Order: sequence, then structure tokens, then C-alpha cells
Amino acid sequence: MNQLESIKTFTTIVADTGDIQSIQAYQPQDATTNPSLIYQASQQAEYQDIVAKAVKNSQNHSSKNLLENVLDELSVSFGSEILKLIPGRVSTEVDARLSFDTIGSYEKALKIIDMYASRGIAKDRILIKLASTWEGIEACRLLEKEGIHCNMTLLFDISQAVACAEVGATLISPFVGRILDWYKLSEGRDSYLPHEDPGVVSVTNIYNYFKKFDYKTVVMGASFRNKDEILQLAGCDLLTISPKLLQELKDSVDPIQHKLNPLNSKQLSIEPIQIDEKTFRWLMNDNAMATEKLSEGIRKFTVDLEKLEKFINEKYL
Repeated sequence: MNQLESIKTFTTIVADTGDIQSIQAYQPQDATTNPSLIYQASQQAEYQDIVAKAVKNSQNHSSKNLLENVLDELSVSFGSEILKLIPGRVSTEVDARLSFDTIGSYEKALKIIDMYASRGIAKDRILIKLASTWEGIEACRLLEKEGIHCNMTLLFDISQAVACAEVGATLISPFVGRILDWYKLSEGRDSYLPHEDPGVVSVTNIYNYFKKFDYKTVVMGASFRNKDEILQLAGCDLLTISPKLLQELKDSVDPIQHKLNPLNSKQLSIEPIQIDEKTFRWLMNDNAMATEKLSEGIRKFTVDLEKLEKFINEKYL
């Protein structure tokens, strides 16, 4: 077996892309998108029909905000096409500009679920992506109570992970590569040994904590910078991987090790963390990396949303 086939024997592989052709090529169980990936896909000639159809459908809606409807239609349209190719679920992200708005995020999520339902797609095949701010976590609490599954993204600290698990989030997406980026810049280093990679260490700690204390929330490592990070997290519940790194795994037949195992996690001595809003905000404030990368992530997703709005407005409206 190649490495991609091998890792699939103990980890669910998710395609981190909005490119439908890549999903066809690598046959993942699930797929995840975000504003940056949707923007990139929308620029490609082969997907202009999807964009044009989303614009047309939006114009049939009675809304004060046509552009907002177009963005929602576009996210759901790409998600719907992706679901034709995978057996599992697709993650669709709530507008990053709602990251500090619990009710706004909740209402946007309901709208997205309704839009999928109008296409005959059940909510069990959708993961609503929310930023792991306190407000996003509270929106997750409301949605999970209604049986709407959430994927908590932009996650960099165990305080975020525990808070998400406590409200019953279906899945969390800790960002491995962005943690590595921060530490390389902060410590002036070009590289780390694979097992010492700060992003790998963070996700390993979160995984062990969840398994130690029997949380139902599953862990999906995300935002990888190199193949070694993926191999160090082999055995994680899920890993969402870009097409470039999926191809690197596919091209190698080197043996891989099963690194993360819940039986091993159970044997570890880990102190439980008690999380409320005050503790959450203090622990985040105490972690410069997590605070900076969360804020930066929200800003970057917002920039790509605004680019997408400009593209649609200039070309279609």
C-alpha cells in the first residue's frame, strides 16, 4: 500500500479543498471548505457555471442583501457538488465576520442547513464550521442541541478544545501548520524535528486529553505544512489534507507508524481543565500564539470573503 492507503486504515482522511476534481482524484471520506478555498475555486474556469447558477438562484430570493445570499448559495452549491463525490460529510463555514456574534452565527447556520435541505441534503451530512471564539462556541452549544453538527475551526489552544468538547461539538479542527508558523517566527527557527513540531505536540496533547476523559468530540488535525506533520499524527480521528500533500502520501510506499492510540492515552496522567468564560478568556490571553493566530485567521478569512464579494459583484451583478 502507499502511505495514503495505509493511513486510511486507522485515520479518516478529509480533503481540504474546494476543488471538485481533486476530491474525485483522492476519494476522501469527507471534505472541508473555507472562504479561502471557495474563493480559489471560484476563480477557476471549470467552476464558473456553479458561480453563475448561485448568482441566479440568489436573485430569486427576497432579501435586502443580495451579495450575502450569493455567498451563501455559493458555499452550499460547492458543498452540494462535493457531496455527490464523497460518502461522508462536507464542512461549510459560517461567515468569519460573525465570529463574535453568537446569535448571528446560529441564524446563519440555520440558513445554511435550510439551503442544503432545499436540495434534498440531510443535516447529518453537513458540518457547520464556526470559529472557536467564546461566541462561536456558544453558537455551537445552541446548534448541537438541535442536532446540527459543528466543526470548530481556528483552534490553537487546549482551552478552546475543552470548551468545544464541553458544549458537545461534533468535531474540532486544531491548526497544526499555523502553530508551526508562529513558533518558527517567534523562536527564529527554520525547522523542528517532526515529533517536536509545536503544532504536532499541540494536537497530540488535545487528542490524548479527549481520549483520557472520554469526550465524544473527535479531533481533526488541519492546516498541514509538510507530510511529516501528517505522519506524526497518524491515528488521529481525522486529518484534513490539501491535494498537494495527499499526492505526496500517494506517491510514497514507505511504512508508517500508528502514532496516536486511545488505549495509550488512557494510561497518561492528565489533570482535568475546568472551563468557564472567565477561565477561557484568561487562558487564551495567556497564550500569545493562540490569541494572535485566532485573530489573524478571522482577518484572513474575512479578506478572502471580501475578495469573493468583489469578484462576484464585478463579474455577475
